[in-house]
Amino acid sequence: MLPKASTQFLEEFLSASGPSGFEFEQAAIFRKYLSKYTKDIEVDNLGNSIARLNPKAKFQVMLAGHYDEIGFQVVNVMDEGLISFRPVGGIDPLTVPGIEVEIITDKGRIPGVIGRKPIHLQTPEERKQVPEMKRMWIDIGATSKKEAEKLVKVGDPVAFRANFRMLSKNRILSKGLDDKIGAFVIAEAFRIVAESGKLSKDVGVACVGTVQEELGLRGANVSSFGVNPNVGIAVDVGFATEVPGISADEYGTLIMGKGPGLSRNADNNPPLLARIMKLGDKKKLAYQLETGHRATGGTDTAAIQMSRAGVATALFSIPNRYMHTPVEICDLRDAENAAKLIAETILSFKGNETFRPGLD
Repeated sequence: MLPKASTQFLEEFLSASGPSGFEFEQAAIFRKYLSKYTKDIEVDNLGNSIARLNPKAKFQVMLAGHYDEIGFQVVNVMDEGLISFRPVGGIDPLTVPGIEVEIITDKGRIPGVIGRKPIHLQTPEERKQVPEMKRMWIDIGATSKKEAEKLVKVGDPVAFRANFRMLSKNRILSKGLDDKIGAFVIAEAFRIVAESGKLSKDVGVACVGTVQEELGLRGANVSSFGVNPNVGIAVDVGFATEVPGISADEYGTLIMGKGPGLSRNADNNPPLLARIMKLGDKKKLAYQLETGHRATGGTDTAAIQMSRAGVATALFSIPNRYMHTPVEICDLRDAENAAKLIAETILSFKGNETFRPGLD
């Protein structure tokens, strides 16, 4: 069971809004939470937040979870007071019409809704086509271009409306679980390590809330170069497969509530992964083995692994339903098990470990 302070942090974190490149709200909440456990917190020029324990230790472990979210950006204000927009990150256009959004402006959040031509007025051929975002708009209730321009300006980020809620005892619904749930997990692992008082003086930890992952792992590229870790552990979401239409023969299985996925693909270091699995079995912390939906890339793990002369990396995947929509679902038991297993892994290090595949 997660501590009350942790669940309060998670709810506040998920209720923040910030598409890639505009992660200011959630970054501030992330840093405020970690400031309870360390005074050593910095922000780099891209906006990555880095909290440290034992920053001068030669052996460094980097934890990474990206707190940017998919969203939109204002492109133009039309004469009718409607607003054209473009996507930020990969968004399924079928999920977009009719959703509520918030435009993040200097004056605060401006509510709106994404509209398109009503189905009644569409031709039979139009009804068969996937809707194009260039044929949609955001309606903020303005009656003219002049009125709308008093509220928003070109370039303002647009986020799905905050919608956090508990669906059951363990499952949560929210926009932006990809990947605020991962950033939450690394913050919890950092908390557990800090509170334990058992971290080796020869081992340092850099807990990094990364930015702009949805635009090409940009934050992880920069922060991993700066941290220069020996070990990198990233936490992201993985595709929960217990829904209709997903073939186990093609994608394997990743079941919500059965523990985080541990990926076995080219982005992961075999000796490090073997150590994590052994600790999970010993401590009776549930995990699942997966390959991910492709052999390499797609998460911060790949960027960290290829930093400088190479880093021993591992990816934890929190099972997620309805990824890249406004209504993602995760199970808190998976997040809790991931945080505990990551913390146990860090506490097992003495600072003299190497992870050379085939040799160690």
